[in-house]
Amino acid sequence: MGGTSLRDVQRQQGETVLDREGAVPLYHQIYLALRDEILCGQRPFGSVMPTEQQLSAQYKVSRITARRVLGDLAEQHYVERRRRLGTRVIFTSPAKPIEANIDQAVDSLMALGEGTSVNVISVEHRAATDIIANALKIEEGADVIRAVRVRCLEGTPIGYIVSYVRGGLAAVISEGTLSNAPLLKLLDEAGFHADRAEQTIGAMLADPSLVDALDVEPLSAILRITRTVYDKNNVPFLRTYAHYRADRFNIRLDLQNPSPA
Repeated sequence: MGGTSLRDVQRQQGETVLDREGAVPLYHQIYLALRDEILCGQRPFGSVMPTEQQLSAQYKVSRITARRVLGDLAEQHYVERRRRLGTRVIFTSPAKPIEANIDQAVDSLMALGEGTSVNVISVEHRAATDIIANALKIEEGADVIRAVRVRCLEGTPIGYIVSYVRGGLAAVISEGTLSNAPLLKLLDEAGFHADRAEQTIGAMLADPSLVDALDVEPLSAILRITRTVYDKNNVPFLRTYAHYRADRFNIRLDLQNPSPA
C-alpha cells in the first residue's frame, strides 16, 4: 500500500477513525460516533443497531469494549437491548421539523458551489450499508456511488462532503464532472429534480479524519449537515453528509412573521 496510512484508508472508506493514542477512551469515541448517528437521524427510531460482534469487527476492539458501548447507549435511553431481539433505537427527537422553501435552499447550495472551489477526493462504487440503504430506500448491499469532496474558500478547506447516489448514475457522477459543477446541478441536468429534502443540522467534535481533511485542531467544533433529497414521486436519490468548520462557515435563517389572513 506504499506510503498510505491506516488513517488515510479509513477516511477513504468512510469509517469512523479512532484516536488510539489520545486521552479519550476507545469505548467513548465509539459511543459518541453511534450517538451522533442516532441524533442526526442516520439511525432512526426502531432501527436495529450493530451487534457486539459487528461493532468489535468494525472498530477492531474487544467484545467487552463493544458491550460497554451498547450498554452506555442503553443507559442514556438512546437504545433498548432485549435478549434474542437485539438492540434497537428508541430515541425520538423532541424538535419538530421547520418547513422551508426547497427552491431557495437549492439556490443557496448552488451559490455556495459557485462561490467556492472543490477538490474531488474520490468517486467510487460501494455496497450500500444499512444506513445508506435505509436513506435511499434500496437493498442493503446494493451498488451505490460514493463521492468525497473538500470544499475550499480562498484556498482554505471549509467543508468535507460525502454523498451517495444509486450506482446507475456512474455516467453522471465522476471525478471529472464533479470538478466542474455542483452535484445537485449534475443530477438536475440528468433528470433528477429536487422536489423536497429532509435536513438535520447538528454539531460534533472533529475526529482525526476531519482534522486532516479540514486542517483544524483535534476536537474542534464541526457543523454537520445530513441531507436526503427526494424527487416528485417521493423517491430519495441523494444522501449527503457535509462537515463544515465552525470557524469558517455558518448558516443564516431569516425568520419573519406570517402574513395575516
